[in-house]
Amino acid sequence: MKLTDWLNSINITKKNILEDPLLEKEYSPYIINRSLSYFPDTLFHANEMNQKHLLPKKLQYDYLRIVIRKRKRFSKWDKKDHGDDLELIKQYYNYSTKKALEVLPLLTKEHIAYIRNLTGGVRK
Repeated sequence: MKLTDWLNSINITKKNILEDPLLEKEYSPYIINRSLSYFPDTLFHANEMNQKHLLPKKLQYDYLRIVIRKRKRFSKWDKKDHGDDLELIKQYYNYSTKKALEVLPLLTKEHIAYIRNLTGGVRK
């Protein structure tokens, strides 16, 4: 099941697609709530489900599907793009992604260019 299938059933079709118990494992309340938090009319419902995260997934899904008004909602996810610099730092210093993200703001463009010249760019 794709994320769009879950969101379409909550926002547009109102069809219950969580009837199969095996699908309940695929439902991710955090991702669904995050997707719904981009809109003013669904923000409070998503927040309510975040506060009641101990409820079974089926109840959370049913609440959102029934309470949210039918409407098309589309949003792009905010993704930070660090480009090749992050991969370059990870490989040169042998850092994890988390550590490389901490170090990236500390390095100057000249230092990153120096590392790129030494290593010949990013190797994947």
